[in-house]
This record gives sequence, C-alpha cells and structure tokens, in this order.
Amino acid sequence: MTAVTTRTPTEIADRVADTFDALFATIDGWRDLLEGRLAALDTLTAESVDGLVEEFAVPALHRDALITGAGFVATPGTLDDAEWHLAWWLGGQGALRRLATIDDPAHEQFRDYTALEWWRIPARTGARHLTGPYVDYVCTDDYAVTITTPVRVAGAMVGVVGTDALVDRLERELLPVLRSGRGEATIVNAGGRVVTSTDAHLEPGAILRRAGLPEALAALRAGADSAGLPDGGTALACGDSSLVLLIAA
Repeated sequence: MTAVTTRTPTEIADRVADTFDALFATIDGWRDLLEGRLAALDTLTAESVDGLVEEFAVPALHRDALITGAGFVATPGTLDDAEWHLAWWLGGQGALRRLATIDDPAHEQFRDYTALEWWRIPARTGARHLTGPYVDYVCTDDYAVTITTPVRVAGAMVGVVGTDALVDRLERELLPVLRSGRGEATIVNAGGRVVTSTDAHLEPGAILRRAGLPEALAALRAGADSAGLPDGGTALACGDSSLVLLIAA
C-alpha cells in the first residue's frame, strides 16, 4: 500500500520555488555565456548574435518540457547591422522554428518591444523578471509566462536573454504539488494574477480579488516569508521567484 504524503504550505511553496529555480539557473547560464562571448567580439552583429543564441536555445527547446520559447532580444542600436533585433526560437506543439519578426519601425505592424513588461522592468531594475501569465500574441497566442534577465557588456545592457513557458505546461507540473496539501491552493504573480489553482473557478491570467491580498503581496515584496489574510488564509513567498502561494483557511 502506498502512503500518501500531505505537504505543509511551506513545503508546497518550496516545491514551486524549485520548479522556477531550475529555469532561473538555465537563464543565468545563458546570460553568463553571452556576456563572455559577446565581450570577446570586436563588433556585435545580428549574424554573430544569432549563431551564439541558437547554440543554447535550440537544445533547450528539445530538452526541457517547460520551455516553449528561448532567445535573446537586443537593445536597439547595439548591433552594427540591425537597429532592432530578436533572436528567438519557438518549440511547443509544432516543429521548432525561428520567430519571424518585423524590425522596420516604419512598418505598420512593427512593435516596440522596449515598451513590453518583459523588457521594460529588467531594463529599469537591472534584475531578472517574471512576466505573466499573459496571452503571448508575439509568439504563441496562448497564456504564458516569460522570464528575462539583462545581458551586459562593458557595463552596458546589450539586451535581455530569456525563456517562455506555457501556462498549461506549468499547470501539469504544479497542480499535483498544490493538491498534495490540505485545502484549496492558488499560485499568483506579484500583482495578484492567477498562474494556476486547485479551484477550477480561478482561470489562469485572472486578477484575484480578495480582501487583504494587496497588503499581503506588498509585505512579501518587502521581504516577509508569509502574510495572513483577513479570511484566515495565508500567503507565502515561493522563494525568489516573485510568485506567491495562497492557502485557504
């Protein structure tokens, strides 16, 4: 007879953190590789960047079930031969492919990626950032989270490196962990947007309206490990992922 293990809220939060720590470690490795290799080049070009990025992005899409997109996005004006440039590969349901982009600002379908959260916040903070879940109209037209971190050469940010993970894949990974505790459990991002939940009524991407939640999220951002909610529930930080585990009373 197999014993069923019931996890504590802290153990569940730690397991969620472990899932994202693996993605963070992968991206940090890509950042270190790019910073070293790009610093050794006399000039930065789209061709040289593409070759370096393909070396790690394509194997990751074949190897890691959570990763559905991976690559590098250049700071405008950094590359000698391309004012705007994305070196991004996609996996997922279909065959692996390079993301097709429009890099001409005069084109009606051109999109300034520096205005998007996954670029804007790492550029401002100089730190890794998890964006989403959101509908990724650029790559997959599906709910995803995007994790990006700055790449620097000679002290200047030359772009961001990162990855996409589809929410449905994250749910397959995380829901068994959430169900191993007692009561309903929900993962939200730092802004209170649902990533996944054992409550079938809470859809990914929805903003969770719950009394006391904004205050609890603020406490966790300030460094607290956990915070109570007025309804008796608890909010717990999932490591340094910026995600929060909500456990019902």
